[in-house]
Amino acid sequence: MRRQAGWVALLLAAALLAACDSEPSAPPGLALYVDAGADPEAWVRIPAGPFGMGRDEAGVDVAEYEIMVTPVTNAQYARYLEEALKAGTVRLEGGAVMGPYPGDAFSGAKHEKEYPAGDYLHIVLDDPASRIRLEGGTLVVKAGYENHPATMVSWFGARAYCEAAGGRLPTEAEWEKAARGTDGRPYPWGDGIAPERANYDHSRDPFETREGYSDTTPVGFYNGRRYGEFQTEDSASPYGLYDMAGNVAQWTADVYPMTHYRFLRGGSKASYGYDLRVWSRNSAEPEYVSPSVGFRCVRSPEGS
Repeated sequence: MRRQAGWVALLLAAALLAACDSEPSAPPGLALYVDAGADPEAWVRIPAGPFGMGRDEAGVDVAEYEIMVTPVTNAQYARYLEEALKAGTVRLEGGAVMGPYPGDAFSGAKHEKEYPAGDYLHIVLDDPASRIRLEGGTLVVKAGYENHPATMVSWFGARAYCEAAGGRLPTEAEWEKAARGTDGRPYPWGDGIAPERANYDHSRDPFETREGYSDTTPVGFYNGRRYGEFQTEDSASPYGLYDMAGNVAQWTADVYPMTHYRFLRGGSKASYGYDLRVWSRNSAEPEYVSPSVGFRCVRSPEGS
């Protein structure tokens, strides 16, 4: 069984994002606003048909599919882990959960990294940024974070969750169509970026700490409600999806020839506002974990 030698360095980088290897102070909103602003169990159907993808709006056709209204939450991922550990489909190794992956095709291209069949990192449990932790042999979600997006989950861990839920990760095209619809808008809600629309770097929401650390918000937080003095705008996508811009960047499914990187869409709490545009993308090795990275799943429509 294989454990990635490189993920230790990635964890150190993630810990730096969590205030230099120590946990940042709790943001003021953590104890006040704990409920999800949209139903994490809900899915919506995206109709088949073309849309303009990317900054240049290249025509892309996608088949019909269903997608989660919000990113997967810590509570959902913890329940999955409990079941997977009991079933023996994943295993604990130190402060992490490892699980099998069938491997990628490998062409030997320059700088391409090989991923043969074996066990790979799924989630980190013992990092200061981890919201799902192992305490006394039991998986627990840190209080207040139950309805926040699951983070510190690798591409392998996101893929495994979606398969266990009867789905898969979305392709980049599926993700972007769900985020922007068919009218070419640059953000899920339309034009322009503002603090009341999404969780991004220095967006001044109630989940920023006194040290300036931008924490996650509960899924669906930007739904038009008022939280104390902080008024949000309803920032759903044309199909009613939340958190398609900001909060956490989201893993997508595509495995492209001659490269081992996987792609992230949507921007995050650590991104500048302009990086939340629907065509923006980033990439990382599939074992990468971060307090700013999460995911959601797609599935075939019922009855198809």
